[in-house]
Amino acid sequence: MPLIEFSDKGLYCRQGDFYIDPWKPVDKAVITHAHSDHARWGSRHYLCHHLTKPLLQLRLGDNPYESVDWKEPVFMNGVKVTLHPSGHIIGAAQVRVEYAGEVWVASGDYKTEDDGISGAFEPVECNTFISESTFGLPIYKWKKQPDIFDDIKNWVAKNKEDKKTSVLIAYSLGKAQRVLKPLAETGLPIFAHGAVYNVHQALVNSGWKLPELRRVFPDTPKEELAGNIVIAPPSADSSPWMKKFYPYSVGVCSGWMQVRGNARRRNTDAGFALSDHADWEGLLQAVKATGAQKVFVTHGFQSAFSRFLNEQGIESGEVKTEYGGEEEESKTEEVDVAAIDSSPVNGELL
Repeated sequence: MPLIEFSDKGLYCRQGDFYIDPWKPVDKAVITHAHSDHARWGSRHYLCHHLTKPLLQLRLGDNPYESVDWKEPVFMNGVKVTLHPSGHIIGAAQVRVEYAGEVWVASGDYKTEDDGISGAFEPVECNTFISESTFGLPIYKWKKQPDIFDDIKNWVAKNKEDKKTSVLIAYSLGKAQRVLKPLAETGLPIFAHGAVYNVHQALVNSGWKLPELRRVFPDTPKEELAGNIVIAPPSADSSPWMKKFYPYSVGVCSGWMQVRGNARRRNTDAGFALSDHADWEGLLQAVKATGAQKVFVTHGFQSAFSRFLNEQGIESGEVKTEYGGEEEESKTEEVDVAAIDSSPVNGELL
């Protein structure tokens, strides 16, 4: 019997009688992070990391939450459960499950570059690893974060020179927090859509020291916004809400901006390939570091990624889940997979 089963409610540990990131209400839910495709309302008990708890309270309301620190063990019917940093967003965890000498790790979502706010990804040795593959193709190779931040700041400076407001599209939980520090370095006031501001306040109220962010209200004067910076979620892009900032320039922070033509198709002025997910090399490095003999690949380009792992001698299989619907970074249909060579550089597992 596998330690974790792939059920119609989510990832299920029968021995411990709990689910990991269930997409239907269950009795006991272990949550990797607070994005809505991994954290759903309706379960009776939730276990998460301390840093995730205020975000779950914001998004799911009052519930019986139990929170733990990194590597702090919780035992359920003799099954040992510990949480380890995934580097995806603030509080995001991998779930290590151990029973009778067998170890499985459900990674949730992860990235391997330390962004300075989400914590560094921690490889966890295991027998079986459950991995995402949102950007599981070789074309996805991220620039270093400082270089992307320089590009964003240069874009803001050019907009200021052109007397335009810089509207940066960044997901409210994750990228919005990452871009705050470099944007604050411009010296310009930073405004935010209500969805971004609510997450910001939840984090500030729980002790995070973040740069100042001002909420955009219906009566905020246009003169106060002109030439400055606005952070907005993808849902606000091209909406009537944007009219208040005219004239403006729109920049989108998304891994999909790595593919030439996506910014043009979205009618976007600038695209920044800033992602909260691992790129191709990051995915391969993470899998290799676990030492897992078996890898299950979920949401994203799972077919290409799983096929490559099998070619490298790592037993791999595809698993369909309901993850990946949280934001713009779930739109894998924007890439023509058949037209892309998925061969690795020099044929090596990086």
